Amino acid sequence: MKQFLTTLCLALALLIVQHQVSAQPNHGLTIRVLAYNYHNPEPDWKDWTDIFDTRGRGVEIAYNGRLDARTWLVVPFKMGTARGKTPPGGFPARNELLLNLDAHVQFNLFKYESVINPYLLMGVGSTWNADADRFDLNIPAGLGLNVKLLKDLYLNAQTQYRFSMDNRPGWHHGVGATFFFGGAPEAPADRDGDGVPDITDNCPDVPGLASLMGCPDRDGDGIADADDKCPDQAGLAAFMGCPDRDGDGIPDAEDECPDQAGLAAFKGCPDTDGDGIPDHLDKCPREAGIAALQGCPVRDRDGDGTPDDEDMCPDEYGSPLTKGCPDRDGDGVIDREDRCPDKPGPASNKGCPEIKAEDKAKLERAVKLVQFQTGKAVLLQRSFAVLDEVVAVMNQYPEYSLDINGHTDSVGDDKMNQTLSERRAKTCYDYLISKGIPASRMTHQGFGETKPKASNDTAAGREQNRRVEFDLYVK
Repeated sequence: MKQFLTTLCLALALLIVQHQVSAQPNHGLTIRVLAYNYHNPEPDWKDWTDIFDTRGRGVEIAYNGRLDARTWLVVPFKMGTARGKTPPGGFPARNELLLNLDAHVQFNLFKYESVINPYLLMGVGSTWNADADRFDLNIPAGLGLNVKLLKDLYLNAQTQYRFSMDNRPGWHHGVGATFFFGGAPEAPADRDGDGVPDITDNCPDVPGLASLMGCPDRDGDGIADADDKCPDQAGLAAFMGCPDRDGDGIPDAEDECPDQAGLAAFKGCPDTDGDGIPDHLDKCPREAGIAALQGCPVRDRDGDGTPDDEDMCPDEYGSPLTKGCPDRDGDGVIDREDRCPDKPGPASNKGCPEIKAEDKAKLERAVKLVQFQTGKAVLLQRSFAVLDEVVAVMNQYPEYSLDINGHTDSVGDDKMNQTLSERRAKTCYDYLISKGIPASRMTHQGFGETKPKASNDTAAGREQNRRVEFDLYVK
């Protein structure tokens, strides 16, 4: 009896310690009716009917204390009677009163909330035969099943085999119910630690706000990032979280003037003067104007369609293409910059027409055919007709000026050659003046032998180097 009481005290102490250290204790109470066998002495293992020989009957009450989500400490107390086998030729065995006190560790395969939850158990225990005043230490091991009937109420079935230290093993089978109660409720899972349980957290892996069902809101505009088209800029729900700084009803991402309240027709830009031209394209944003003048009112003294503030010639009728200045010949060069205002020509030629190819050929021919007496500046007779062609070209292009340049070969003294080239150029110059070409349109100079066109080592080369060149140009 002392051994039984000692074992009972140890089990209760273990139960108290467990209750104190459990962070979130849950408790349970199990009541079972038992059917078991009890062998005295050790059973005959060859006789498998011993396993099902359940002439013992009893009841069990057990306390369950949760260790973690699936592991429980179970302390059962059993009381019943058992009758051993009648030996051959002997008297029938009598019923004996048995008391058991155990401590088990029970491991559930699933969390205890599961509807069907099998489990395994193993622990230490004791058996006290009250009639024989015999105490026996046991090692119970077995399996069981909990089936949920109602909240915190489970149907229970369990079987265990009790290994005996005193050669008195036995099977215990029981059916009953377990009721769970008390203890602090387990905090619901919260993987991201944001205080919103996973079961109600729409973003369980990202810390968020309770007001947004656990989802984050980086810009703090009250719209969850997953639904926010602009998650890093505080915005409005009407624009799915995007901002509208100027409050004109057009989100900044679509607003070409996000800091000025404007109109949807102009993509958020204002039109202060209401002329249908947005301010950023309106040269006169505070005065109603016309599109042709980029929003400015008509102020055009010369009436050429170019506003005075853009008209380079505000008092002369011109063209918008030339910033309001006149261009009589329409060549794109305004008259005041056009050396030939009445004849179209390219800007590269200062508005004057380019010399025709056949006229250029005449000037090139003059270079070859204008000739002088040897060592002198006296024109040969056949040169006059050639110079007359030069006169004709000069008359055809009155806007052009002419450079007359004399050159010699390298035969003779350098200084003499320089003088000779100057004199020959002057002779041609004088001839053209005699034909009516104004001196103001011509220049003449000599270069001696300094600018040869060919080698002076051959007669043909020297002949090319003795020349007078005629270059027309526009001043």
